[in-house]
Amino acid sequence: MGEKGSVLVTGATGYIGGRLVPRLLQAGYEVRCLARSARKLAGRPWADDGRVTILEGDVGDEAAVERAAVGCRAAYYLVHSMLAAGSAYAERDRHLAEVFGRSAAAAGVERIIYLGGLGETGPDLSQHLASRREVETALRAGGVPVTVLRAAMIIGAGSASFEILRYLVERLPVMITPRWVSTPCQPIAVGNVLHYLIACLEQGATAGRDLDIGGADVKTYREVMQIMAAALGLRRRVIIPVPVLTPRLSSLWIHLVTPLSKEIARPLAEGLRNPVVCRSDEAQRLMPQRLLTIAEAIEAAVRGHARGEVETSWSDAGPIPGDPDWAGGTVFEDSRAVVVAAPPAVVWTTLCRIGGGHGWYGAKVLWWLRGAIDRLLGGPGLRRGRRDPEHVGYGDALDFWRVVGIDHHRDLRLRAEMRLPGDAELDFHLQPVGDGATRVTQVARFKPRGLAGLAYWTAVLPAHALVFRGMLRGLQREAEAAARQPTRA
Repeated sequence: MGEKGSVLVTGATGYIGGRLVPRLLQAGYEVRCLARSARKLAGRPWADDGRVTILEGDVGDEAAVERAAVGCRAAYYLVHSMLAAGSAYAERDRHLAEVFGRSAAAAGVERIIYLGGLGETGPDLSQHLASRREVETALRAGGVPVTVLRAAMIIGAGSASFEILRYLVERLPVMITPRWVSTPCQPIAVGNVLHYLIACLEQGATAGRDLDIGGADVKTYREVMQIMAAALGLRRRVIIPVPVLTPRLSSLWIHLVTPLSKEIARPLAEGLRNPVVCRSDEAQRLMPQRLLTIAEAIEAAVRGHARGEVETSWSDAGPIPGDPDWAGGTVFEDSRAVVVAAPPAVVWTTLCRIGGGHGWYGAKVLWWLRGAIDRLLGGPGLRRGRRDPEHVGYGDALDFWRVVGIDHHRDLRLRAEMRLPGDAELDFHLQPVGDGATRVTQVARFKPRGLAGLAYWTAVLPAHALVFRGMLRGLQREAEAAARQPTRA
């Protein structure tokens, strides 16, 4: 057992939770992770640490939460349901928090720590921030003391806020924006957030308290955008605020320009109208640390992104849909194979680079066009990229695909998350064939939904010869070129 006892972490597949676990281990704690899909955590570098226990279950299941929490001195609640339709995410968040609070109390947990949203209280609070306040109340209803850390924009490589800023600033030298660009905000670096999350365990005075956490300075969103432009080496952006852009229009615009979906962007856009500035420095007095300025936080995130050092990403979180029922009904297949003059280990390494900045090995224009159409239809498109440029793990997002099956050096299975009238998968199977060669079999499957699905498959069938054949041949070329490289001593 960890020298400081056990703590429970929910949301470990998410941006903050995935970074919190290894730092808790470094601080001397044993960690239990409760996740809907244990396999999504299996590939994390810390998953095999003997002080980590990964349990599969839902935070809405009282029995599962209680079992996971028994023996834990504290529990981190890092769960949000922003992807639900309409206002349903707020209702679901409140329900889950009530269940968690009751279960933690029944398990004998001494503390709950919740990362909420910064913002003034009152009737003008956005639905998103008001929901965060309701979660605080619901967690406390179980009777366990709750420490609430209220943060505004969290800046770090891979965070949703960072990605929105980066894409807007990179792509738009002239921006027509809502009036919220003049709203004051106090962003905080992800490293500072993690310090507070761990330090509050050691500081008993934080129990049962609401603490505002922010970075070293306060700026308007307009100023933050100019700081991002400077960090990216770009000219100052021309920003023109207008009164007619509603949260709905703003979220659609964010969806089209950035990797985030409109479902995620909508509550975020609504919250931008509220000033998010710390009302006291109590958190800093109780848990002192050097707070980064906005410029320092953005520069560190830009450096991390440029080096491919993205420990966790906003796209990590979220459920993985269940396997489609391929048995019964119409299932179309496009199967192709090629023998690659390279051993399976080299081919596997090459295969695992697909997506993101490396691309899809062929038909670049067609992939770009499909991604652009998907964005217009409300899907993730190609901008979501990938977290790690070299390695893939179960649950990783690769542009508009997600890894739903992996057997290293043998099989890789991707599920389409693009907007489609049906279910689609793309499978790769590697088989050694002697003399250091590998047969790569690529199978695309599509199960249509109704006439629209049948029409879609018929329409895209001619493009498959270019897209899938080109991808397979491109994979062959790159793997064989890698195999010819001299081995370094």
